[in-house]
Amino acid sequence: MEEVDVEPSTTLIPGAGFHQKHLGFEWGPGDLLVYETNYKLQGPRSASSPSVHVVRRDEDICSPILRKLFNESHLIFVGLQKIKEDVPSKNKKSQFVSISKNYRSVIRACMEELQQNAGKPSQYGDQVSILLAIELIWNLCEVLFIDAAPAGSLLLHLLDWVRLHKSDVDTRAREVLQSDSPAQHQSYWDVVISLVLQGRTDEARQVLSKQASLRAESSSVFKRMDVLLQNMPIFNPAGTQTLTEFDVKWRHWHEECDRCLQDNTFASNRHLETICKILVGDEDTLLEQRELLSTWYHFLVTRLLFTHPTIKPPDLHYYAQSSMNMFLGPRASPEPLDIILLSAFEFDLHQVIKDCSIALNNWWFVAHLTDLLDHCKLLQSHNLQCVSHIRSSYLSYMHVCVSLWQLAVDYFDHCPEFGRVYLELQIERVPLDTERKAIKVLRICEDRQMSEQVRSICKIMAKRALRNNRLGSALSWSIRAKDAAFATLISERFLQDYSNKGFFTDLDLLDNLGPAMLLSDRLTFLGKYREFHRLYGEKRFSEAARLLLSLMTAKIAPRSLWMTLLTDALPLLEQKEVIFSVDQTYELMSCLEDCFSSVFQDEDIESTKTELLRLALARNLAMAIVKEGTIET
Repeated sequence: MEEVDVEPSTTLIPGAGFHQKHLGFEWGPGDLLVYETNYKLQGPRSASSPSVHVVRRDEDICSPILRKLFNESHLIFVGLQKIKEDVPSKNKKSQFVSISKNYRSVIRACMEELQQNAGKPSQYGDQVSILLAIELIWNLCEVLFIDAAPAGSLLLHLLDWVRLHKSDVDTRAREVLQSDSPAQHQSYWDVVISLVLQGRTDEARQVLSKQASLRAESSSVFKRMDVLLQNMPIFNPAGTQTLTEFDVKWRHWHEECDRCLQDNTFASNRHLETICKILVGDEDTLLEQRELLSTWYHFLVTRLLFTHPTIKPPDLHYYAQSSMNMFLGPRASPEPLDIILLSAFEFDLHQVIKDCSIALNNWWFVAHLTDLLDHCKLLQSHNLQCVSHIRSSYLSYMHVCVSLWQLAVDYFDHCPEFGRVYLELQIERVPLDTERKAIKVLRICEDRQMSEQVRSICKIMAKRALRNNRLGSALSWSIRAKDAAFATLISERFLQDYSNKGFFTDLDLLDNLGPAMLLSDRLTFLGKYREFHRLYGEKRFSEAARLLLSLMTAKIAPRSLWMTLLTDALPLLEQKEVIFSVDQTYELMSCLEDCFSSVFQDEDIESTKTELLRLALARNLAMAIVKEGTIET
């Protein structure tokens, strides 16, 4: 019966402070929320002050080594998403197996690097243990679900699985063979038996030959064992032999081993007799090798190797359950890892994912494995929403380390149910430390048409630039945000800065505003006023005069700059060549009177500047009348 999901219970911590109330806490993605409850302490209060413990984030995931794991697995994840959906799953099986192996190689490389870089026995110790368990579970899921090995091949894959995760045998074998007297080494027989337990008969024969060469009187016994090990049938999926033919051959060999045992062929050597009992699959003898087997699943695979090598996938669950019970015994309770592996042997994918979500301290494994299984079309019998939910849960965990935020975008893009919502929320939490980082975030939002987030980022950066008096950057960000009010404010600051300094800054930006200057009237004026200065600097006086006049007559210039604009006309009025026509001169005169009456009527105006303008306008009017009259004549 499936276990009912329930909310985790609140854990109470002995109280702190004057009221001595219990404290409750809830774990978040890397953080801990601690709160005071209404429950008071019962019994006598402690005379000493309550202890306060510092609860820190799980900083291990921000280590450079684990970041490498996240980065490399992200590349594999992105590649997996590119596999075409219209191709039948069966035709993509080899691709999925290859991707699964790539994931496992990344895990193993990370695990080995963690072991090499551990300064203390405890440093990274938990992470190494977790990665070991993850790789063990993933490898088994690859064999049972992704590769879906049939009878015959199934046991070969399980043997490889055991050998990979029981590598201490190789270390001890090297130690024995490299010693001065291998046959006299204290671990000699442990190595031989361990190799037999893993089905590595050729290597076992090689080690046995060391002992046989020293014992001439019992060479026949060793030779007999060598023949048995040599003749042990091993199924070859690529060969021409059928599974039935292999089964018949294996049974003949098994009967031969049993006859040797019944005839007491190896009675003179207890070690060889133990090996013979292993070859016939004697369960009591196998259980006596608990220390060499070390785990119930190693015991399971060895048991199948010597009793049922043609095991079919549907029959695995029976042998798995009985092997675990036999190996652990009635007193020992299975660990969470044992429960997960048993669920896998029972082909209960949903339970495997559920138990991994509970037992492991991160979502990396669950998210990536679930995604791969979903691509293999193995989760169709379950609620597919769980795929998106688990993937998103992993991301919330991963973002404890802010440097990983860019990886999350691709994951969110492939979460059909909640990805967009989670991405929007996550973008708001990314600290915009630099403009370069802000531009990265902005491009991500623009590529996904996240207009609200684009405006928000641009406004934040524009305000920050304005506070730092970086007007060009502030204007650029406000234009990207399409914020007319803020663009107007910054344009005012530009004009104030011009009034104070007598020249414009950030010319590259102002000279290339283009259609963006239409965002607000003040920005339009700023852009056109800068264009006037550029035309004047290029001695294109007629164009500059027309533009200056249009700025004044269009009434988009701030009143505080009217006199400045008229003063800018003085050099043009004093040119030898007539620049302003009669009509344009009259318009300038009208602007001067409007400026005088509306802006400066209550101020102490510099009469000299006003008189200069009036004289210049009168002089230009006379010259323009003469010129235009001459032309008409």
